Amino acid sequence: MGLFSTISNWRTASYEKHKSNMQSLGHCPDCSGAGMILYPALSSSFYIPTYDCPGCNGSGLYTDWFEANQ
Repeated sequence: MGLFSTISNWRTASYEKHKSNMQSLGHCPDCSGAGMILYPALSSSFYIPTYDCPGCNGSGLYTDWFEANQ
């Protein structure tokens, strides 16, 4: 069980670090400020579908992400 808790703690710390870096830049942590999410697994040879980021509603701003996740 020690291995699983170590991995869980590492993932939590990594996400918190990513979130604080994105906050300092003013970018959404989910899409890194792009405002969209790419789904390459659903792509064909010429088209990669993009969708507005559900975390920030497509704005790419940390403030919008923070308000949506409160």
